[in-house]
Amino acid sequence: MKLQLALDLVTIPEGIELVKEVEAYIDIVEIGTPVVINEGLRAVKEMKEAFPNLNVLADLKIMDAGGYEVMKASEAGADIITVLGVADDSTIRGAVEEAKKQGNEIMVDMINVKDIEARAKEIDALGVDYICVHSGYDHQAEGKNSFADLSAIKRVVKHAKTAIAGGIKLDTLPEVIQANPDLVIVGGGITGQQDKKSTASTMQQLVKQGR
Repeated sequence: MKLQLALDLVTIPEGIELVKEVEAYIDIVEIGTPVVINEGLRAVKEMKEAFPNLNVLADLKIMDAGGYEVMKASEAGADIITVLGVADDSTIRGAVEEAKKQGNEIMVDMINVKDIEARAKEIDALGVDYICVHSGYDHQAEGKNSFADLSAIKRVVKHAKTAIAGGIKLDTLPEVIQANPDLVIVGGGITGQQDKKSTASTMQQLVKQGR
């Protein structure tokens, strides 16, 4: 089980300073969609240059032109790139093919997929590396989480690794770990805390125990 830090509401310099605090406790640093929109793929490039030992995920949420967008993210230094589960199979296939050429990984984000189990089964057959259940900001505002969805995809996914994102904090992490995902993605649960280092350290310990 690995721990991923999601950076969403920061500039590139702020993100780099934040990662410096918690680098020892995370496995993957995510350049979130808002950062990519505000800063472009330069954010991926600068983060990878600053932390060459960390895997960098570009949360592009690709919906079309999968191969091309994966190629551009790879050129910027991304190790993992996200594609939406509601995208066409041909888009996901194109992303997977390009990622294999580049030696990278594809994560499919299942945000707003209606039939989680059925779609996860289809996506698993397309050769992706991660399938991620995700409660977005708007879902979280309505009090929703993805814990049940994680259990649902764990029942059907045979090849891909599983991940969970959305509103995970220190007090809900033990419940997440019980469902045994391969990757736990935390944003504000670390970045919004007063003592980020201590929080990340405690989370890492819990995640390691779940391995």
